[in-house]
Amino acid sequence: MKTRLTVLLWNFENNGGDNRAKRARAHKRLASLNPHLVFRQEMPAADLSGKAIMYELEAILRLRGWLGAKSCTALFADPQCFQPVREFPPLASGPVIPAPSWELPPTALTMRYLPAGPAATPLVLGSYHLDYSSSDQRLTEAHWLSRFADKRWTTPEGQTVRMPCLLGGDNNSYPVPGTPGDPPLPVLENIKDRPHRLHRSYSGPDGRRRMDHRPDEALRTAGLEDVARYRAATYGELAAVTRTVSGCGTHGPDARIDRYYATPDVADVVISVDVIEVHEKESDHHIVRLVVDGDGLSNVLNRHCKQETHA
Repeated sequence: MKTRLTVLLWNFENNGGDNRAKRARAHKRLASLNPHLVFRQEMPAADLSGKAIMYELEAILRLRGWLGAKSCTALFADPQCFQPVREFPPLASGPVIPAPSWELPPTALTMRYLPAGPAATPLVLGSYHLDYSSSDQRLTEAHWLSRFADKRWTTPEGQTVRMPCLLGGDNNSYPVPGTPGDPPLPVLENIKDRPHRLHRSYSGPDGRRRMDHRPDEALRTAGLEDVARYRAATYGELAAVTRTVSGCGTHGPDARIDRYYATPDVADVVISVDVIEVHEKESDHHIVRLVVDGDGLSNVLNRHCKQETHA
């Protein structure tokens, strides 16, 4: 019997705003799915009053939580499975090298997967939210995200290895077309909201505007897999590439905005990806669920601890 890890990704709109009952109801829904990891976006006010909202959500989810800078993103993890080793602040404290200026900073940590054993290599986990209004800023932020797939760890034997990585977030942009089952790219002129046409497109070399899929292309160039695309292309799992936001008059048709990216070793031990739809009155994004083979993940992390890199 495989050990299965459930991972959830959700941009819960405005964290429920001032509606505490709505926020509690939404997170009880997440808790009912028995997650081991939750990647959350849109966390305004979660840093107020001594992070009172974060502690409320920890209690509902029965997970430990970390809130990123500017209260934009969060990561929750089952402490019986994951132990933090290191946090990656998105804003550097050193005076010499300027840090990336995130519009909506990510929450990223190095975590030990405890079932893998104390000698296993940790992995990097990150919740992110790319910029809403600027395609150029999104592309830059995607480049910065690729750093999380390039973090190194020194093993007890003194070997330096690149850590496996799993990222989940709201990309505010589209996957590169071509995956069977993926929602088609919107037609720019069919988006009624003129500012949104700007927000979701970029100007090509010929001056024509194109729908923005550059962050996806950048992350996959960096060697990360769009996990849903990987499941659909490799195993014919078309449910993996279901819409994560529903079409509307202002923003255009159905789209797969929310995505997981993983190093290939982690993508290989994913069992399934699916989308759990929520009513538009609850949030403008749906929940994306990832199921991971926990035993396979242990094997990956123990294999990594024996592999020396010379990069």
